[in-house]
Formats: sequence, structure tokens, C-alpha cells
Amino acid sequence: MNTEINTNTPINYEVVKQKIKESGLKNVGSASIRELVRLVNEIESETGDKFVRMEMGVPGLMPPEVGTNAEIEALKKGVASKYPMIDGIPQLKDEISLFVKNFLDIDVNRNGCIPTVGSMQGGFAVFLMSQNISKTNNKTLFIDPGFPVQKQQLDVLSLDYDTFDVYNYRGNNLREKLESYLSDGSYTTIIYSNPNNPSWICFSETELQIIGEVSNKYNVTVVEDLAYFAMDFRKDYSKPGQAPYQPTVAKYTDNWILLISSSKSFSYAGQRIGMLVISDTLYNKQFDSLKEKFGNSGFGYNMVYKILYSLSSGTSHSPQYGLYAMLKAVNSGKFNFVDDIKVYGERAGMMKKLFVENGFKIVYDKDEDEPLADGFYFTVSYPGLTGEELIEEFMYYGISAISLKITGSERTEGIRACVSQTSKEQFADLEYRLKEFNKNHK
Repeated sequence: MNTEINTNTPINYEVVKQKIKESGLKNVGSASIRELVRLVNEIESETGDKFVRMEMGVPGLMPPEVGTNAEIEALKKGVASKYPMIDGIPQLKDEISLFVKNFLDIDVNRNGCIPTVGSMQGGFAVFLMSQNISKTNNKTLFIDPGFPVQKQQLDVLSLDYDTFDVYNYRGNNLREKLESYLSDGSYTTIIYSNPNNPSWICFSETELQIIGEVSNKYNVTVVEDLAYFAMDFRKDYSKPGQAPYQPTVAKYTDNWILLISSSKSFSYAGQRIGMLVISDTLYNKQFDSLKEKFGNSGFGYNMVYKILYSLSSGTSHSPQYGLYAMLKAVNSGKFNFVDDIKVYGERAGMMKKLFVENGFKIVYDKDEDEPLADGFYFTVSYPGLTGEELIEEFMYYGISAISLKITGSERTEGIRACVSQTSKEQFADLEYRLKEFNKNHK
């Protein structure tokens, strides 16, 4: 590779260099998502050049009118002046329960269907609960790569966790790897996302069955993060009450919690409302440790009236009506939410092609023996550069992404790219910048 510094870059080299210096970041490539957002904003402001922004997983679509109209109507009726019930408005709880039945083919009582301030709050509440169930055996195991902020939440709580990159342990190999951790009895929780952020791998039924069986063997709660619900576009999960259904570990264990986001699948990120869904078995489970600390031994009771009450005293009132209206329309078959978001898969296919044509390689490329889906994220690398080096180099070419290293991936040569903020109108810019990058780095 040519090691000479090429200052003839699409974005003013000196400006980028100065902004990186002013940022105070020791290593741009290992910066958090929000730190990169700030740096890119400052470079754009100084140069007037628009970046191809792939660093942050934010929706790139307008929210469904059925949701916003319902929320506006609720505000007009005065819900802003009233505290919501901590566990959610009754009609929303009913629709969440029906949604889980219609799209995962899982039965769950409305009691365990709780709106939260985004899935982020749902995850934080779960981690808090694990801390109170056991003072000693409360470690979390991440099946990585994964969402970096969930590890940050555990750091904030001073809770221990372990991680491993699942890519080398797909299929039946997953069982032995999980058992190598869980067999010491120190874990209360397993967590993963499916489809996966950042790699976009999707677990097979075999792998989900293994996770369920191992969790049963060691009495560990499985937290399934469904932030990208039904977004494996290789199959059509959009028909309520009809197979195929969104794959889930809930088919193979009763010891589960689902984090279902409205941010991506429903383009409702700004209203910060997600769904915490707890299995009937776990919701009704009794723990002496909870009785000793809170005066009540019930898992579900304490999740609502101790943990979530302490965090926010319920979820913002009007977004609950927006989510209720969207779920009701989806459950009745009047609104196909998957049709609206298939554009992400189309963008990913075109963008991956541009990268590959200009010397890049796809890092995570298979689900066992099946080619990976085109979706919200994809991963790439460039020969001779680590992921961290590539992130910093990209600043000079008007491209932003994040390093796989901060996601728990062992593939440190790679970066994660999000397609949501890149419109077709930017593809020509992206192609030009990638060509320049490849020309300067061959």
C-alpha cells in the first residue's frame, strides 16, 4: 500500500485535520457514535460539504401518519396533563400482546407487555433487575457483535459482563461456546440482537433452539433485542397471523424477555417508545431476594412498580396512543409496516456493490451457508487498514461510519455502515469518493 499522505482529498484536508485535533479525541476510529456525529457535524459546517453519513442508525423515513395523527388527537384531548399508568395504557398493552401473537406466534398476557422509553430503557431496567435478583451471580453474556451502549449501561451499573464474537461459532458450534461460559453459574442474562446490529447476521432456528435449551439448563434469562423487527427481507414477515413469523428464542424457552423497538420498523425513533415484553412464566416468577429487598417477591410486579417507576414513572403519554394506533392498524392488516422499510434493503444492496467495486470486502457475509441479507447495516474492510484507521481516513473523503471494534467484534479490520441516512441522490458522491479513496490507497 502507498504510505505517502495524499492531501488531495474530496474534503479539505487541512480543515479535517484541524477539526480532528480540536475534537480532543485520542483515536477517531475508536470514538463513540455520538462523538463521531459531533465531529462530522463540525467538518460539514466548516467546509459546506455534505458527508455520506453511515455512522448512526437513525431512521431515514417519515413516521406513519396513522401514528402521528393518533398522537396529535390524544394531545388535543388533554393527555399531556395526565400521568400515564406506569405499565402502559390498557389498549396499548392489548395490542402489544396481539402483535406478539400475530408476528412471532407467541402467547403472552397483557400484564407482561409494557411500553418503555425506547428499548434502551427496557434493557436498562432488565439489567437493574438482574442486579437485585442476585448480588453475586449477576453477570451478563453478550453474543456479539452488539449494540455498544448496552455495555455502557452495565458499566454505569458497575455490573460484570463477558462477550464473544459469534461469527466463528455458528450453527451447532454455538452450544459448546455458550456452555463454556454459563457452566460456572455466574450469569443471570444472555443478550443479543436479531437481526444483528452491527453485522446484520440473523440466527437460524437451530441457533435459537440452542440458546433456549442452554438457557433452560443453566436457568439464565434470554434478552432478545428485536430492534430491527421483521427486517430480514429474505422472508416476508409482514402478514399478521400467517407464517413465516419473525424467528424468536421464545419458541424454545419460557425464560425470555423481548425488547421490541418502534424506532426502525415503525420509523418512530423521536418519540422514544419501545416495548418490553416479559414471558408469562418469568413475569409470575417469585424470588426471595426481591421479597427481602422490596417487600414483594414477584418479578413482574417489581419490574413495573420498583424498577420502571424509579426510572421514569412511566412512558410519555401521547406516544403510547401513536404506537397503539400503529399496532392496531398492523394487527388488523390495514397497514403493512414492512413494505415501508424494504427500501433499506434496496439501499444496502446498491451500496455494498459500490464498496466491493472499489477494493473493499464484506466482513460479515454469511448466515451459516446462506448469503447475508441486505438490510439496515452492512460491514466492510479495506486491505491494509484496521477498522479504526479506516474510520479516520474516511473523514477526509466525506464518509462516516463506526469501527467494529467498539461493538465487541473480533473482526477489527472492519467498520459498520448504516444505510438509513444515505439517499439514492448521494450514490454518485459515494461512488466518486470511494474511487478516490481506492486510487489513493492502492
